[in-house]
Amino acid sequence: MIQSHNQIKIETSSSTMSDLVFLLLIFFMITSTLISPNAVKLLLPESNSKTMAKQNVTVYIDENNTFYVGDTPVAPDELQSLIASGIESNSGGQENVTNACVVLRADKTVPVQYIVNVIDAVNAINELNNCQHKVILATSPK
Repeated sequence: MIQSHNQIKIETSSSTMSDLVFLLLIFFMITSTLISPNAVKLLLPESNSKTMAKQNVTVYIDENNTFYVGDTPVAPDELQSLIASGIESNSGGQENVTNACVVLRADKTVPVQYIVNVIDAVNAINELNNCQHKVILATSPK
């Protein structure tokens, strides 16, 4: 009887598959940190200016004229108190923050009066606390 010395082994190496999964995991982790998710989907007005500032608080106004401070919906009469508490909580441990930046992300269909309401709320905070907080209107590039 003649026996064959060549036997077929049915084994697969899982090391290449684990390398591939690991590389995909790293790729998705890196790309997910590059994406800046906005809590509220807005169509921002366009501008050529490029003003960058460290934002302490973000206020959103969507196409339905709903105010958001961060991710939470806010009534217009509560804007001042929530913006003030947002500035205090994002101050990084400093007790007297006098020049925080409030970034206003308003949909391009929002009437100017709603934008003025946010500016008035920040101005009232400035008068109460003798501060110089700024409001920056976020835009998209042309």
